[in-house]
Amino acid sequence: MAEAGFRLAAQERRPLQDALSHAAQVTEARVGFALSTAEGSVPEAMLYAVGGGKALRAFLALESARLHTISPVKAAGAAAAIECIHAYSLVHDDLPCMDDDAMRRGQPSVHAKWDEATAVLAGDGLQALAFELLVQAECSPRARMNLVVSLAHAAGVRGMVGGQAADIAAETAGTPLDLEQITTLQAAKTGALISWSALVGPRMAEAEREPLANYGEALGQAFQIADDILDETGDAKQVGKAVGKDRVAGKATFVSLLGLDGAKRRAGQLVDDACDALSPYGEDAETLKEAARFVIARTH
Repeated sequence: MAEAGFRLAAQERRPLQDALSHAAQVTEARVGFALSTAEGSVPEAMLYAVGGGKALRAFLALESARLHTISPVKAAGAAAAIECIHAYSLVHDDLPCMDDDAMRRGQPSVHAKWDEATAVLAGDGLQALAFELLVQAECSPRARMNLVVSLAHAAGVRGMVGGQAADIAAETAGTPLDLEQITTLQAAKTGALISWSALVGPRMAEAEREPLANYGEALGQAFQIADDILDETGDAKQVGKAVGKDRVAGKATFVSLLGLDGAKRRAGQLVDDACDALSPYGEDAETLKEAARFVIARTH
């Protein structure tokens, strides 16, 4: 009877802002519970790092699960896991040896609030915790293994870490990348985790992945273009972090390569592509379409 209730709940579609809030609550509850018996500044910093964001990746995980009649309870481990990976990447990105940002999500970054050693350890702890949480996803052993391996791939040297390394190498060399190169770089650095999040549902259900794979790929690039636009035109207080740094550093971005208007047009087309990819799901995918439109309309 409980399982039938979960399945009914999994089929209910929430408005986007409600769904994002729910995803944030699920994430913070899972991470908070996992850290409840740990003491000291590192677990405190870990929980701090996970909070305060949009929880977009957790939302994508839960919403793609809902499309496959998988309850939030069963998908919560995957949703919290991807937010831990994302948070760890932000904690490390903000360090002086990387982007050297003192603000994140409108509040002091972890190394600014504590110290660099705590920030390094908090990031390490979040990465480890992600896989602890991921194995709590309630699905078949084969599907769970697929989730673990694919997240390691998306977060590692063939995904986010590799993209960040390529970004640093290009900046150090002082040779701006062309459009094809920046597209490939950002597909790894930013897009890999977004794509993974969108595929949680079909991976758990062992179902067809192509529609959500296409959606996640388009959404990931649109998200990065929106970030580049915000870095160029946004207000630091509203964005919640420093802006204008890419231009000062002479880094190649979608804005520098396409121009502001060109970047906006490309982002709009990518959102259309993302929404079109969801056509097999009909009206059930409307919240995911809302998310795609939100990604390029956001101000932070």
